[in-house]
Amino acid sequence: MDGTTITAAVVGTGHLGRHHVRILSQMPGVRFLGAYDADPARLQAVAAEHGVTALPNLQAAREADAVVVATPTVNHRETAGLLLEAGCNVLVEKPIASSLAEADELLALALVHDVVLSVGHVEFHNPAVQAALRLAEQVRYLEAQRLSPFTARSVDVDVILDLMIHDMQITMAVAGEAPSEIRAVGVPVLTDKVDLCHAWIEFPSGLVANLTASRVSAERIRKLRLFARDSYFSVDYAEQSVSAAQLVRCDEGPPRIAPRTVEVEKQEPLASELEAFLAACRGKPSAAVGGRAGRDALAVALEVRYQVESR
Repeated sequence: MDGTTITAAVVGTGHLGRHHVRILSQMPGVRFLGAYDADPARLQAVAAEHGVTALPNLQAAREADAVVVATPTVNHRETAGLLLEAGCNVLVEKPIASSLAEADELLALALVHDVVLSVGHVEFHNPAVQAALRLAEQVRYLEAQRLSPFTARSVDVDVILDLMIHDMQITMAVAGEAPSEIRAVGVPVLTDKVDLCHAWIEFPSGLVANLTASRVSAERIRKLRLFARDSYFSVDYAEQSVSAAQLVRCDEGPPRIAPRTVEVEKQEPLASELEAFLAACRGKPSAAVGGRAGRDALAVALEVRYQVESR
């Protein structure tokens, strides 16, 4: 697919899907075919709000070149699989699927039908994250905190697949290799699934990642810290800002730590994610999180869950 207009659709118009509709329906170079949701009332409300077509069924979305799947995770394999088999390029929200077997089936379908399979790890597209990752060389230690007050949203999955997987995908992007050891603890608090989790992940290179996620916190915190070679970066996801410091070696006297300015051009991460997906659909260089990367993040998440349940 070249730089011509792309026909797009969205399947699933819940909390995140409605924002995909908002952005895609206004993007240059996109002809928005419409949206579909199994809940007719929700679909009609979103369609009216954004002035888009309410598609009559899932099959109608198969006419699009590119489709965003923002349904519950348990439906990802069936819904995304149907679209991939129809020759659609698909961006499926994270996590890619409920199991590694389902993820592998989606990867195989994308390969057989020669289409793009991308995964919606939106935090990777946060401009502050991208700015820090461009500058951080030889990261040795990574620390992430993702804490939220409780809501009834996304309780079909535990906090590992709901929140922590964002930082797992970023960790995997930094590491560029599979973990050598994973340790984790977690507890259910307000649901029957794990609501609070802490994971310690080590890699063959020596990188260590220390991840904490909670959906029962009194406050909302989104922080990422990278300790790299002679430098340190602290990312505030919400503020889209980076505080940094660098070790300065002097010819005379001891080394000193000096502040480092990191420029961040603020933008909506979801819009950047969709732009990257469409670039991949057009065969252009793209920062889109591919299906394989989404599958690798899921593998780590499931191992963390296993470690929690094994205690």
